[in-house]
Amino acid sequence: MSDVVDLQQLRVAIEQVDEELLDALRRRMDLAEEIARSKLATASPIRDQRREDLLLQRIRAAALARKLDPHEVERLYRFIMEMSVARQHAWVTGLDTIPLRVAYPGIEGSYSHQMAHNRYAGRSGGVLLSGFDTPRQAVDALRQGEVDLALLPIENTTAGAMYDTYDALAEEGVTLIAELVDEVHHRLLGLPGAKLEALHSVRSHPQALIQCESFLRERLPHLRILPELDTGIAAQRVRESNDPGIAAIASDSAAQRFGLVVLERDLQGAKGDFTRFVEVAREASPLPAEVPCKTSLVMVLENKPGTLGKALLVLAERGVNLAKLESRPLPGSPWAYRFFLDLEGHAASAPLEAVLRDLQPYTQSMRLLGTYPRVDLKPA
Repeated sequence: MSDVVDLQQLRVAIEQVDEELLDALRRRMDLAEEIARSKLATASPIRDQRREDLLLQRIRAAALARKLDPHEVERLYRFIMEMSVARQHAWVTGLDTIPLRVAYPGIEGSYSHQMAHNRYAGRSGGVLLSGFDTPRQAVDALRQGEVDLALLPIENTTAGAMYDTYDALAEEGVTLIAELVDEVHHRLLGLPGAKLEALHSVRSHPQALIQCESFLRERLPHLRILPELDTGIAAQRVRESNDPGIAAIASDSAAQRFGLVVLERDLQGAKGDFTRFVEVAREASPLPAEVPCKTSLVMVLENKPGTLGKALLVLAERGVNLAKLESRPLPGSPWAYRFFLDLEGHAASAPLEAVLRDLQPYTQSMRLLGTYPRVDLKPA
């Protein structure tokens, strides 16, 4: 009989522990909502993979210290973290005023995330940032209504055009509503204790590698080049590799985020290095005619000799300045191209209306990408 009493007491004790666990879980979910509120105010993504990885490392160590199976405890905490993320998303979608949803290519610590943070942090109503692997994925999310805006890098003063962005903008359904310019400061990042002379490889986005080509050629010509989708991902890979011989070219923000040290600064040298970003929406924003602005368009020309020259002559005759001309292959049509043009002026102005009308006979197709406030791209 005493055994039965003891078993009942044990069951009561376990039920009490279960109640305590549920109370703790409820407190964790409440804190998750507070974190979501803070992330909206500071323009930080809801999902923080680096933070989750660090948490799981700590949990595994804590489980071992308590003589618990670290693998089983990790499985449990992965479920708990998914609950926290779901709770944060539910809190966001339940707000009376839905925050602005912004897509960008890359992860936290990337230059695109840094620009998004600078632009949207502190916005009334909050901002929900979502990182994507590529500009096309970010634009697709915009077209499908999953986000309200996409912020994309489109060109750099050293490396030139970012073709992934141009290709993503070629299809219908989106429009440019703003351009922004940010000065880039590349750092060579490594693990704590890493030495410049002991490096054997460097990771980064191809654009960053091009921008730092002179530094790498002159100072570290022996390094193996390892391209990555994003500078932030490059920094993350260095952190995860635990190899002091691998470095990343990325930002100060990435160094702080992934616990890396700066091995070398200002890899581009003394001259300024600037990246231009475009803000993309599904619909155009009103823009007063008196605001200095730029109009972007994409067109496919008739396949006839001299057509491009005639099209450019139209701009000259109408006194419209061509700020940029870029060409990209037209999918499914060998040796045919799309042309992207940035023109100074408002699409509704008389000179540009005349240009668009006069270009029609020379094009197979033409579409306005948007009119937006012009930013002086010249280094200050």
